[in-house]
Formats: sequence, C-alpha cells, structure tokens
Amino acid sequence: MVKVANEEIYKAFGFSVRSKIPLPELLVADNATDSIDIEIGLKDLSNLWSELSDSQSRFVMNETLVMFKVPDTAIFLIEEGKRITVSPLNEYKEDVIRLFVLGSCMGSILMQRGIFPLHGSAIAINGKAYGIIGDSGAGKSTLASAFLHKGYQLLTDDVIGVYFTNENVPMVIPSYPQQKLWQESLDEFGIDNREFRPIYQRETKFAIPIKNQFSSMPLPLAGLFELVLTEKKEIELKQIEGLSRLQTLLIHTYRNSLIQNLGLTNWHFTKSTKIVNQINMYQLRRPKNTFTANELVSQIISCINKEIEI
Repeated sequence: MVKVANEEIYKAFGFSVRSKIPLPELLVADNATDSIDIEIGLKDLSNLWSELSDSQSRFVMNETLVMFKVPDTAIFLIEEGKRITVSPLNEYKEDVIRLFVLGSCMGSILMQRGIFPLHGSAIAINGKAYGIIGDSGAGKSTLASAFLHKGYQLLTDDVIGVYFTNENVPMVIPSYPQQKLWQESLDEFGIDNREFRPIYQRETKFAIPIKNQFSSMPLPLAGLFELVLTEKKEIELKQIEGLSRLQTLLIHTYRNSLIQNLGLTNWHFTKSTKIVNQINMYQLRRPKNTFTANELVSQIISCINKEIEI
C-alpha cells in the first residue's frame, strides 16, 4: 500500500475534511477541530470489490455506499456521506485520484448527505447565488471566469451544492477556490498558462486558483441559467417554464445516475419542486464556435436587473 504524508484537515462545501491524500485545491482549515465531517483514506478494497461487483460492472451502488473502479487507477468507496476510501491500482497516480475524489466522490458524498448537487458553476451577484448549468463542454467555467474578470466572486465550479434552510430557502454552499479552464479560454482572457498546472490527461485544460475572488459564505440561490451550444450566430435567452424546469434540474443533477440507485427518487423530486417554486430559470443559447462569454455576462446581468425592477 502507498505510504502517505501526515493527514491534513481541509474545508470544502462547508465541511471539515481530514485526508491522507494531499488536496492542494482545498482551503486548509484555520484551526484544528474535533469535529471531522468527512474522512478520506487509503485501504485495499480489492476483496470487497470482488465480493460486491460482477465481472462487467464498474459501479456498485446501494442506499449506504457508492463504489466504482477506474481501470489502472483506483477503486473508490464512498460511504454514508462520511467516508471516501481509495484503493490505488498498480502505479499510484495522485493527480488522477484527486480528480475523482473532488469530482465523483464528493458529488456522491453530497447526495448521501441530502445536499442537492447540480453540474455547473455559481457566481455571487448582489448578495445572491446564480448558477450556470449545462452539459460538459458548454462553457460553464469560461462564463464564470468572465464574471470574475468583471469583479464578481465565485462560489463553486463544477459542482453546485444546494441545501435548504428551515424555511426551505435553497442555499448554495461554497466549494473551493479553483476553476478549470481550457487553453482557448485562457487565450481569450489573456492568461499565461505557464503559471498553472495542466489537469491530468487534459494537457490543454488548467487548474486556476482564484482565492482572491472566492465567496466563502453560503448564499441563497436566486436563479439558474442553462448554457446550451447552438449552430446559430446569435445569443438567445428564454425563460424555462412549466414541467421543463423539473426536467432541466434532473438532466443537470451531478451524477444523476445515483438518484435511483441510492433510493433518492422521491427526495430529488421534492427538492427539485422546492427549487423551481422559488427561482427563475433560463436557457441561454450561445454560438458553438464563437467566444461570447463577455456578451453572455451582459445578458445575464441585464436579465437579473430586470427581475429586480419587477
């Protein structure tokens, strides 16, 4: 088994995370705490994987655990919203393991804890959170970065964790101060990639720290913008209405394949209904082959200002 350095305590999604795997993307906890919410450790899971999975399976899921295997990388086990266990396979590929720990594993943790995870980025605007959701490659992080260049703050990139107050107000939890941007976006913003490390197996996508523009307090979710690629040359903005709102949330729930397997179908529908009853949702269609992030920011801000006036 891999030898690891001393464990560190971090903060992410409002939780204290004690990890035997270094996670430089996360904020280090200011003070040592007796209350640890999530433990991340290393352990041989090969026997458990053989016991629970079949020869064709890459995932094992039930109401208490999520387990998956990434060939030549590791077996990952997520339990009860409290523990992430990693079992490296062959060579210890720490960069790759971190991607899955902070992505699929953390998304599973949120869902196990009853936190609604959306696939997207969230920006702080006028003391409220506005989410940018969409398929992979739609330009969510690039649009969020355009907001940062105009002085706004980031709450989260890639996974938007939403919880509900006692009054059922949806709140967005800050995740950690980093973005992932493609080289094309860096070029458009005039950012030199030599300052940043490329993401494993994505030589033209980079991890960008944004500590000075990170909003560290939960904010009420006030709106969602679904970003969609189109062959048209013009930007189109329209409100999402009716049952399409629920369908949009389902499509863009992070790792939505977990919903049924974790026995969370009713939970997801109930939380989705609470969200759509309290916020406006829009679809923002952008030209596929044109850089329009700055124009999209203007469209969104104009839309939000019109809501305020009403």
